[in-house]
Amino acid sequence: MSESNRAFSQTLVKSLVGERGHIPIARALPDITVEIAGKRMEGVPFTIYQLLKHMSYWQNFLLTYLDGGKPQLPSSVAESWPSEGEPGSEAEWQLVIKQFLLGIDKAISYAESMQLDETLIHFPTETKAGILRNIASHNSYHLGEIILLRRLFGAWPPPGGGYPA
Repeated sequence: MSESNRAFSQTLVKSLVGERGHIPIARALPDITVEIAGKRMEGVPFTIYQLLKHMSYWQNFLLTYLDGGKPQLPSSVAESWPSEGEPGSEAEWQLVIKQFLLGIDKAISYAESMQLDETLIHFPTETKAGILRNIASHNSYHLGEIILLRRLFGAWPPPGGGYPA
């Protein structure tokens, strides 16, 4: 791995984890209860559960490119949002969180091991770094919404404190 690739890799990892720009994603999610995950607020079009499922959808979609696959584009972005507003159980909710965080771990592994300036077989106008940057920025965007909802519901900060604690 070239020195510039290694430096960019480290930057991508920090973005994927959530370092410096906001609380690390792994600290912002696990203590959210099933009740808070499915709680609705007037005027807000989604729940925390729907946000995390949406984030997972696109994260998995983009990781498919890095796996060498070609994901099927949805006919509309609406398909990336779950219709159900809440998880069916605490176990289901914890599984959603776990699968999302495993996707982050996979993206980090790719950032640390791939030649980041290479283009993708099934997306030749994009680089591997571009896909990872897209995952990081999309997750960061929606994590801000999750944190705002947590604040509005009185469910913030997480144990150990919010950023920068």
